[in-house]
Amino acid sequence: MNPNTQLFSPSPQNTSALVQIESSRAVQEVQAALVIAKRFPRDQMAAMDRIKNACQRPSLANVAVYQYARGGTDITGPSIRLAEAIAQQWGNLTFGFTELEQSGGASTCEAFCWDLETNTKRSVTFQVPHMRYTKKDGNKPLSDPRDIYELVANNASRRVRACILATIPGDVVESALDQCDETMRADADVSPDAQKKILVTFEKYGIKKEQIEKRIQRRLDAIQPAQVVSLRKIAASLKDGMSKADEWFETEVANAENSQLLKKHTEKKTSSHGDLVLDSSAPSPRETFLAKVQALGVSWSQVGEVLHQNGVLNDARATAADCEDGEIAFALASWDKLSQLVKGGSK
Repeated sequence: MNPNTQLFSPSPQNTSALVQIESSRAVQEVQAALVIAKRFPRDQMAAMDRIKNACQRPSLANVAVYQYARGGTDITGPSIRLAEAIAQQWGNLTFGFTELEQSGGASTCEAFCWDLETNTKRSVTFQVPHMRYTKKDGNKPLSDPRDIYELVANNASRRVRACILATIPGDVVESALDQCDETMRADADVSPDAQKKILVTFEKYGIKKEQIEKRIQRRLDAIQPAQVVSLRKIAASLKDGMSKADEWFETEVANAENSQLLKKHTEKKTSSHGDLVLDSSAPSPRETFLAKVQALGVSWSQVGEVLHQNGVLNDARATAADCEDGEIAFALASWDKLSQLVKGGSK
């Protein structure tokens, strides 16, 4: 053994001393933070004003709310970026995550949020397997340290958000969400440049212009401010990993399957009312839609009016046979909600 290596290798005594010094320093930092928080307590009214002012910035408001579909309804909530902004403006908080261990192809982490003023702490311990799911190859093991770090950080950020929202009063979060909605509506740009930005935003998720137009049920150049706000929430959801693109937009695979089904059922009979009559073969999306309409036991005019009021049909006077494929697909996707509205209106 080269005796010079001992000069660069810490002895067990030195290692123990370093650990003690680091531990003592961490304890002193926490004690100092607690003392400062007690000495300078937050002014809640001033903190609320700072949060609302932050939510008036379009750059924050546009990424502040996520949206995803579950059980036929759209669920919205504060995004990771908004939770961080609220925590920063609320003051006397420390939040983040720590990787406790990395072994067995997984990382064990702890996410936390600590209110130093009230000494309230929310934390959660979780594991992140070093795997990435792909539709083509299934679960793919990760070996690149950068890929592992990004995977861990992405999963941890959602837990950190949950800890922040569990620590900060709910009415503060609701007020921030309301302000963000007002900012988004006021800043909803429908100009040609804004339409190009929408396309660029969704291109990174493999979404094309045709898929966006089918989602909003109109051409992109006729988009309305409310639809711009909805697309921004979807984009924030995709960015945060709360949902996937195929949950919002009909994929090319689904389009191909629907086209094949429509080809198989090109020969259709019509009734005296202009509605399609179902045949005994496998139903197409159009036939499924008509079967659901007939099962409601109400007139088509009642169904068509509800679909028109909820933005499914462009023309309330259109018959069931006149419905476009995109309108039928949209109606089927939200049928649980629409059918309840039809039943409620028929009473």
